[in-house]
Amino acid sequence: MIDFGQVSREEFLEEYWQKKPLLIKRALPNFISPLSPDELAGLSFEEEFESRVVKGSTQRNDWSLENGPFQDDYFESVPLNDWTLLIQGVDKHILEVCRLIEEFDFIPRWRFDDVMISFAAKGGSVGPHYDHYDVFLLQGLGRRQWQISSLDCSPNNYVKNSELRIMESFQEEDTFIAEPGDILYVPPGIAHHGTSLDSECITLSFGYRSYSATEMMEVLELKSHKRNNDYYIDPNWLIDIGNSEISNSAVNQALELLNINQLPAEFFGCFVTRLDPFDQQKLNEMMAFEEPIEIEESASYILSPICRIAYQMIENELHVFINGESFDTELFDQDLLIRFCNTRMIKINHQSTLLAKKLSSLHLIEKISNHN
Repeated sequence: MIDFGQVSREEFLEEYWQKKPLLIKRALPNFISPLSPDELAGLSFEEEFESRVVKGSTQRNDWSLENGPFQDDYFESVPLNDWTLLIQGVDKHILEVCRLIEEFDFIPRWRFDDVMISFAAKGGSVGPHYDHYDVFLLQGLGRRQWQISSLDCSPNNYVKNSELRIMESFQEEDTFIAEPGDILYVPPGIAHHGTSLDSECITLSFGYRSYSATEMMEVLELKSHKRNNDYYIDPNWLIDIGNSEISNSAVNQALELLNINQLPAEFFGCFVTRLDPFDQQKLNEMMAFEEPIEIEESASYILSPICRIAYQMIENELHVFINGESFDTELFDQDLLIRFCNTRMIKINHQSTLLAKKLSSLHLIEKISNHN
C-alpha cells in the first residue's frame, strides 16, 4: 500500500476522497517507472493499445491531437518540446503495471477503470481540464508541475471547436511539483494542469470509473421528466471491506442518485463490471478465435487483466459479477469464490479445479507464467 505519510488511510478516505486534492510525497519511495520512454513509444506502434499525441501549450494556445497507432518513424519528426504521448489501458497488457493497482486497494477494485501512462517532452501538457472521475497521478520519471483549481469547472468553460477538453479560463489556486514516487490525488470536478519540467517525464494515471445518472437510467430504460446530470458519489468506504465487494451502502448511493426506491437485484453489480467497448471487442475476439487454456495441476492462474469482477451479498446469498454478467455460483464453494474475487488469483488444487475449468471455458483466466 502507498505510504500516506502523516495522513492515515482512514483520514484520506474520510477527508480527501472525492472532496479535495492531496499531494503525497514519497508515496512509493524509490519508485522506478516500469516502462522506459522508448518502450512507451513502442507501444504506440501497436494496434492493441489506444494511443494519442497532444501537441501545444497554454502560452501559444495552439493544441492538436493525433491518434495512433503510429508509424515506426513518427517520433523522429516531433518537436523538441511541448508534446505528450498517452497510452491508455496499459494495465490490461503488462502485468507489472497491473500489479501496481494493488497499491490502491483501499478503494474497492470494482471502482477502478485503467492505468494510462504518459510521456512528455519538456513543456509537454494536455492542457488544463477537469474530469468526472477520481485519479491518482504517480510520477514515474522526471518532474511535473501540477496546477490545481476548483474555479469555473463547467462545460461552458471549454475551448470551442476543439477535439480536446481544454479549459478556456484557468485560474490556479495551488501548485505542486511531483517527483518520482510522489502521487497527486485529484477528485472529480477539480481542474488540474500538468506540465513537464524535464526533457523526459513519465506519469502513470490510475483512473476510477464515473457513473452518470443518465447512463444508469438508459440501461434501466427509465424515463425522467427532467435531465439528471449528476454523477454517482461513493459512500464512506471502510478499510476492512473486501476489495471486490459491493456494499449495501454503495447500492444505496445509486438509489439516491436515481431518486428511486429499488433496483433490480443484480443490476448494480452487472452495471459496474461492464467492459468498455474497446475491451469488450478484444474479449469477443478471444472467445471467437482462441481455445480455452488447459488447467494444469499445481499451477496458478490470474483473472485476465482485461476482465472486471465484483461480488455482493444479496439477502445472504453470494452473487458474483464478471464483465457485466452474473456468474453462476451454484457449484462452487463460497469462500473460494470470494477469495478469487478479492485476490484475482486461483491456485489449482482438488477444491479449485472445477472453478478454474469453468473460468477457463469463458476465457476469464490466464496462467501466471504467461506473463513472465
